[in-house]
Amino acid sequence: MEVSRICCIGAGYVGGPTMAIIAKHCPTVKVTVVDISQSQIDKWNSNNLPIYEPGLEEVVFECRGKNLFFSTDVDNVIRDSEIIFVSVNTPTKKFGIGAGKAADLKYWDIVARNIAKVANGPKVVVEKSTLPVRTAQSMAKVLHANDRKIHFEILSNPEFLAEGTAIHDLTYPDRILIGGNPTESGQKAVGQLEWIYRHWVDDKKILRTNLWSSELSKLVANAFLAQRISSINSISAVCERTGADVDEVARAVGMDSRIGPKFLKSSVGFGGSCFQKDILNLVYLCESLGLPEVAAYWEQVIIMNDYQKRRFSRQIVKCLFNTVSGKKITLLGFAFKKDTGDTRESASIYIAKQLLEERARISIFDPQVDPGQIDQDFLEYSILPTELKSGERVDQLVTKETDVYAACENSHAICIMTEWDMFRTLDFPRIFSRMEKPAFIFDGRNILKHDELRKIGFNVFAIGKASASDTLF
Repeated sequence: MEVSRICCIGAGYVGGPTMAIIAKHCPTVKVTVVDISQSQIDKWNSNNLPIYEPGLEEVVFECRGKNLFFSTDVDNVIRDSEIIFVSVNTPTKKFGIGAGKAADLKYWDIVARNIAKVANGPKVVVEKSTLPVRTAQSMAKVLHANDRKIHFEILSNPEFLAEGTAIHDLTYPDRILIGGNPTESGQKAVGQLEWIYRHWVDDKKILRTNLWSSELSKLVANAFLAQRISSINSISAVCERTGADVDEVARAVGMDSRIGPKFLKSSVGFGGSCFQKDILNLVYLCESLGLPEVAAYWEQVIIMNDYQKRRFSRQIVKCLFNTVSGKKITLLGFAFKKDTGDTRESASIYIAKQLLEERARISIFDPQVDPGQIDQDFLEYSILPTELKSGERVDQLVTKETDVYAACENSHAICIMTEWDMFRTLDFPRIFSRMEKPAFIFDGRNILKHDELRKIGFNVFAIGKASASDTLF
């Protein structure tokens, strides 16, 4: 069952950290991460890695050049490897059948065809990307459509890491899920992958399933987590109307051993590359299977998440006397969560869009997100109103600051959009003294000490805290 050479196609948020941890714990295995993007590989080979993740640099720098390598020589690395992990992007389709819900498998199809073309012998191909159920069957047809009769075994090994805690999640996983064929060769391939993980994961945490159960489990896990967030966010609206405190309600509910406390933190809404994409994919799957009621049930999780973001932006407009036109609104945080530079589906993107539609001026600060990434997101998500896309007007509407206090200066309102620890300890008296009055803070993550802020002079709105409305004016 021993393996000596593995590779991962795709040098992104999943591929890079996962292979780094495997290299650290399997020193006898040569691990190579490949990608067609030369700039991405160059960053992995530099002292400035392409992604920010606590603990990642230490692992990469420890293993790189020993048994961990990053390369653009995709074809030769495929030929040299016994196990090929595939971790390429599977975004939501923006066109054609299933647009807006189905996963776009373009990159997966390209990779599968290339593996079939260049492979020089039997390979184990591992689905690491989140994929629709029964994708393995389609991939098997593509891989085995080669004229050299090369056999491939396809395994499903979904990742369950969370950005910001990825290295910890990979080192101390709740479970390792491996789905494979029940055939002799299929179970042998499962055994090879198990051998890798057994270097640091207890046997009891390695779970074998069939391929379809493994593929579906990833979607369901993310759907359940997102459902909890949307559930507590729906209750936050009730709390604001009744005088209840959403944090106290969440604490009381979470102490029930049948429920537990995790993912019951109310906020401006969830983001990231997984939750929305995977739920929409589950919705599309259910619709395709003729299960409209099931599809509608899961789609409501997304509807509630969108509602929470709209509710937050509307509260800003309402509190600022029903007009934010020309007023400076500071967004503290642009990443979708702390301890990552990932901005995909970030709540800040949608709040910025909604405020700009009201002609507010936006100032943005994030300790890890590059200003160039913010520009890219504004373009990709069409954040700026069409008539305001001329360069001069854009500069007047949106500024990106590298200093948090500069971002807050002369602002009418500050919005906490990402739960970065540094925001808890800012010099708020200093910030207050340099803001327009009345000065507002909208805590979209409920991380600040609201009573202390009110003593300084701030008008505070906190999600799920009804008492905040009594002190706004």
